Amino acid sequence: MLQNAKLLTAPIFLALVAACASHAVSDVQITEIEPDALPSSVTEAIAAERADFTIEEVLQKIRDGRTYYDVEGEIADGSELEFDVLMGDDGSAEIVEIQRDLEWSEIPAEVQVQALIASDGVLPVRIIESVQTDGAVIYELFAEGNPADPAYEVRVHAGEVETLSERWIH
Repeated sequence: MLQNAKLLTAPIFLALVAACASHAVSDVQITEIEPDALPSSVTEAIAAERADFTIEEVLQKIRDGRTYYDVEGEIADGSELEFDVLMGDDGSAEIVEIQRDLEWSEIPAEVQVQALIASDGVLPVRIIESVQTDGAVIYELFAEGNPADPAYEVRVHAGEVETLSERWIH
């Protein structure tokens, strides 16, 4: 009897998970655009931050009523970066984070400790470092089989290290 109950609840659970996943994806409109179609305020903001940055790919994302441009490319040494730029209603552009992929060995020891606690000892398969405009650094840590959203995030700011209970806004 108990085994039949488990068999009946499994499809319901999977349907709920699928519904939640599809809801999260539908909240964001993503459009690939050509780099030369970027608003000049975006390219100017990036050039002011990293004059040696070459734009390779651009995604426009509309999420929660805000328009972002995810601008991927390389700096002169060949390192890959991504600038997340928030568009203001007045056409101004603000870099809200600068991202790069890191290896486990490249993240600070205190972040490794928080990550191991949050994941019950399972190493992430991908790590993104996101430098915020307030000086904070968010480490987005991804679990096997879930490449779209971080499994957890660790924030480092003003000497404090914390595992976030909610996804960081940008």
